Amino acid sequence: MSLIIIGTVAFDAIETPFGKTDKIVGGAATYASLAASYFYNKAKIVAVVGDDFQKADIDTFTEHGIDTEGLQIKTGEKSFFWSGKYHNDMNSRDTLITELNVLENFDPVIPESYQDCEYLMLGNLTPQVQQTVIKRLKNRPKLIVMDTMNFWMDIMMDDLLETIKMVDVLTINDAEARQLSGEYSLVKAAKKILTMGPKYLIIKKGEHGALLFHDDQIFSAPALPLAEVFDPTGAGDTFAGGFIGYLAKVGTISFNNMKNAIIYGSALASFCVEKFGTEKLLNLTEEEIEARIQEFVKLSAFTIEL
Repeated sequence: MSLIIIGTVAFDAIETPFGKTDKIVGGAATYASLAASYFYNKAKIVAVVGDDFQKADIDTFTEHGIDTEGLQIKTGEKSFFWSGKYHNDMNSRDTLITELNVLENFDPVIPESYQDCEYLMLGNLTPQVQQTVIKRLKNRPKLIVMDTMNFWMDIMMDDLLETIKMVDVLTINDAEARQLSGEYSLVKAAKKILTMGPKYLIIKKGEHGALLFHDDQIFSAPALPLAEVFDPTGAGDTFAGGFIGYLAKVGTISFNNMKNAIIYGSALASFCVEKFGTEKLLNLTEEEIEARIQEFVKLSAFTIEL
């Protein structure tokens, strides 16, 4: 059985208060698959790039055990490109350039070898593309996790709601949860969103951690306080990849495993922001990841006498 991650494989140019980069490899599927690969060795990507994407860039995936058969390469076309500049607080940014290029007419192809999909991560793409992937799988995966954003809520809410009905886990940030639900309280927002179809909801709160909702259960995960954040690009996608990669590894879906998966996803995301782009995600060791997990445990571990 396998894990499929669908999303963008792209080029980014990033500027933060700590410096700037020229074009580097980015995209939701890139960050998510690299993160997942540390926990699960059967990750497969579905994405599209132009012929400006080099063999060395593709080799980065294969070196991490990521299957690229579902990566389409469009001859004579350019890959998706995004350029952004972060403000001093690192929580807000300005988009300077967005070039859809090959992404404009992306029609996801699911290779036959991908039809054993048991875990599906739908990275942030149009709701129609996300639906297409689900429909092109011969059997429904055991777990479907979906990421989305406010842009789709603004321009295609009906399609988005239809897609949300088809998934098990929805992951969005706090502003998006409020927009989707029309509720300011995140608890009320979660209750409303869970009636839309998903069994689980993850609300990401950036430097303030994340919340997991399921029925009447709530789990609050901390964020690791970091002395320096160099580049937040891809942190949410890294979180999602670590989350579903851990669940694929343990093979059992439960609220408790979801809680653990959030911590593992958060740990990977905390590495991601320490360098530009995917640099920190390329050569992590098992020891580094386990040490970071222990830091998260210490953040919220305490004893109390009642």
